[in-house]
Amino acid sequence: MKQLLLLMSTIWCIGSYGANSYDNPDTIIVARDGTGQFRNISEAIEVCRAFMEYHKVIYIKKGTYKEKLIIPQWLTNIELCGEDRNKTIITWDDHANINKMGTFRTYTLKIQGCQITLKNLTIENNAPKLGQAVALHTEGDQLVFLNCRFLGNQDTIYTGNARTRLYFRDCYIEGTTDFIFGPSTAWFERCNIFCKANSYITAASTPKDVVYGYIFNHCSITCAEGINKVYLGRPWRNYGYTLFMNCSLPAQIVPEGWHHWQKERENTARYMEFANTGKGADTSHRVLWSRQLSPKEAKAITLSKVFGLHSEWVPDF
Repeated sequence: MKQLLLLMSTIWCIGSYGANSYDNPDTIIVARDGTGQFRNISEAIEVCRAFMEYHKVIYIKKGTYKEKLIIPQWLTNIELCGEDRNKTIITWDDHANINKMGTFRTYTLKIQGCQITLKNLTIENNAPKLGQAVALHTEGDQLVFLNCRFLGNQDTIYTGNARTRLYFRDCYIEGTTDFIFGPSTAWFERCNIFCKANSYITAASTPKDVVYGYIFNHCSITCAEGINKVYLGRPWRNYGYTLFMNCSLPAQIVPEGWHHWQKERENTARYMEFANTGKGADTSHRVLWSRQLSPKEAKAITLSKVFGLHSEWVPDF
């Protein structure tokens, strides 16, 4: 009898833990008001099956979700889609000087998985200006961000792994210092970059053997009132790569355009521009170690070429 009960208990456990009603391509709905299947985004992420071969949407209704989130490495093909970009907000408030936390633990959202899409969402780190405070921290490959807002101050977006590919389209990104930084290859298309302080927009740390770093195409740089001294970027590591092409640059961009961070990086940093417009696009006083691309060079820089170096992938949105 005891053996029978033990067998029945084992079967029940296998059935209850092995089955998951969310192991399918259906959409999961998250709503703070209780009208969805979950009230927290973390709960919806938790029920997704590892290494899914189908596309799974987590639809997030309007509301403010105070959550510190991780999309783990074993999750793929997930889309987090907000109901309204300005009213579907994921927020947290860690900064680097809380208990000596350091920059890389301050994220609001960390994406370790690959083939993840974010759409119509606000990702915010609303910590006070007391240190680095990351809103988005990426580690996965083939990540897509469509019509999203990224709000913060210093270090808003950290693209944390070399040889990973990120695509931002129609996004709003704001910050103070080095607020787009890291070693990844990232393409920003039609994004609005909003500078909240006299400082540096980018801090690329592209490795020497990685061909492309940050590419801003048809983007608009804007500044808060009272701002008058903004650099396009400075190299966090020796071979940092950043290109602004077909962008609108305001008068607040300093005539030099770029800063070396450390003098010796003038010999290795890869900083370029092409066909930008606006009062900040005058290149006659740019630093001598930056480059202006020729039309032929610029034409060769395409999504398929930039993202197809080690495997074929072009975002199709």
